[in-house]
Amino acid sequence: MGEMIEVARSSVQTWECDQMGHMNVQFYVAKADEGLAALAAALGLSARAQRSAFAALIPKEHHIRFHRELRPGAPFVMQGGVLQARHEGVILYEEMRNVVSGDVAATFVTRAEWCEVETRGGLPLPVAAVAKAAALTIELPSHGAPRGMELTPPRPAPVLAEAEDLGLVTTYRGAVLAEHCDAAGYLTVRHQMGRVSDAIPNLLAQTRREDRSASGIGGAALEYRFVYRTPARAGDLLILKSGLKTVSAKTYSWCHWLFDVESGECVATAEAVAVSMDLAARKAIEIPLAMRAELERMIVPGLSV
Repeated sequence: MGEMIEVARSSVQTWECDQMGHMNVQFYVAKADEGLAALAAALGLSARAQRSAFAALIPKEHHIRFHRELRPGAPFVMQGGVLQARHEGVILYEEMRNVVSGDVAATFVTRAEWCEVETRGGLPLPVAAVAKAAALTIELPSHGAPRGMELTPPRPAPVLAEAEDLGLVTTYRGAVLAEHCDAAGYLTVRHQMGRVSDAIPNLLAQTRREDRSASGIGGAALEYRFVYRTPARAGDLLILKSGLKTVSAKTYSWCHWLFDVESGECVATAEAVAVSMDLAARKAIEIPLAMRAELERMIVPGLSV
């Protein structure tokens, strides 16, 4: 077995934080994407190698756990390694820790494929990369394993009409901006998470009649799973449909399906486990029984990522 290597080191900026006072989930994903670039380079798939091969290491699926808040100014370091490397792709692990306390703030498991840049079609992972992975291969730490969700095989990609038939709520609608895309013009994974994150206040307004701008109650994601399906490009119009999968005493599980408005094709599916949070005490709070009963009536049977 190999050892993890350092893949990123920085600090939390105020502009990366949301109304909850902690770093927004899309920036955790952005940091993981930077770490992915470092791991790719360690496998011999650096940016220069990618340009010469007209290929790139593209995330196809993420499992993310958020262990502790990171607030403005917090210094963090990220380490990463390889869980599996085969010709069809790699599974990578990264963890983010607070530099001072050493506490784990977030963990990321990324399934990625070596893809042709323009079409995003899959290519065999170079033999040299598979060989280099041996020195970086690690076991998945227990704190990186799923906790509030099961990582069953993803469902077939839904279409927009299916989401409408299920009565899923429209929580985001907008265009893909050029500044939210990579060099090839595709929407980045950070901004796919950003679409979901930005949709949550709309989701709560429509399902719980809650306006977070006028209350002391916020929320925090505990765990996310993203499955990236059909790439979106600059100028595409997107719509997000969301529904409740499960609810317990403290947690909710939501599913979010992101679609291209014009084609109806699915861009990504996601599942999130989240809690309500007292922003003054910085602690999770239980869902009131009356609200829980109301939410249970909103569960969409069979909803999945």
